[in-house]
Amino acid sequence: MQHHTHKHGEVSNKSVKLVNMANGSLSKVATMIVDARYCPEVIQQLDSVIGLLHSARKELLKGHLESCLVEQLKHDKEGSIKELLKIYNMQ
Repeated sequence: MQHHTHKHGEVSNKSVKLVNMANGSLSKVATMIVDARYCPEVIQQLDSVIGLLHSARKELLKGHLESCLVEQLKHDKEGSIKELLKIYNMQ
């Protein structure tokens, strides 16, 4: 399957923002662990990171389904389906 550089505009901007927020929150987790913070507080911070990453993934997948996939299906239907199965952990 051919991979190429592309832009999703608003989707990319939102995804980058979400990933940056997750990155900042994740660095706090390491500090919280070193500082022996109360476990539920650390877990809550981790859940926040996971939620942000899930949101970023959803945005990127949405952009892929709405734009890239349409073109890929025209040129490589079988490869596109395999790629989707891999994204959804079904392969």
